[in-house]
Amino acid sequence: MRISASPRRPAKKAAATVAAAVALAIALSGCASDDSEPGAQDARTPAASATGAAGQAQDDRCGGRSTDPGAAVTRSADIDIDAPVEQVWDVHTDVVKWKEWQDAVLTIERLDSGAFSSTSRFRWTTPVPASEFAPADTLTITSGVKHVESGRCVIWEGPAKGKAITIDKGTHLWIFTKTDKGTHVHTQESWDAPLLDSLQGADRDAVADMLGGGLEVWLQALKAEVEAPAN
Repeated sequence: MRISASPRRPAKKAAATVAAAVALAIALSGCASDDSEPGAQDARTPAASATGAAGQAQDDRCGGRSTDPGAAVTRSADIDIDAPVEQVWDVHTDVVKWKEWQDAVLTIERLDSGAFSSTSRFRWTTPVPASEFAPADTLTITSGVKHVESGRCVIWEGPAKGKAITIDKGTHLWIFTKTDKGTHVHTQESWDAPLLDSLQGADRDAVADMLGGGLEVWLQALKAEVEAPAN
């Protein structure tokens, strides 16, 4: 992933601040990036577990694809949902309805028709809050599914473009596992970017923590939506 923004302060500090702001907005929305084109946390649910992903388990793959363990920023998170895998999968992959249960998704549209598949693509928008170093922005994200195994896993990528910020590359993986009590969901995301490579210590940790927190929020919203009485 490459992030570019119009700097207004010293490069290192601006990079960290802009990257952190983008991290929060994108992770909240579950963004990941593609080379192809052109939520609030529910108090009723227990916290998801976000972890740093310095390495990955060998089975954290979907069709042989996974996130990049050597990327500048990586995070993973897990949650248990009290519902069958099929129900969790259906909610998660009905992407046009994301805006109904993910607060950070402003608009979304499928760019293909038919069943969700390994050739599916969707375009959506998410806000980036204003900071001292960059104005408020709206990112337009075009996500392309790279592999999907119905009811088990999906991995997608896609660019995010705004007026002040552009993101070129990232990867987002989801794995769904049947359990005795319902479904275990594992997600992990990696961002690989020259800008992020330049961050060190607390700056890089801050961006990674934003990503991990965003993954948690996504999983909490998914859990709340699936377990809601109406579903």
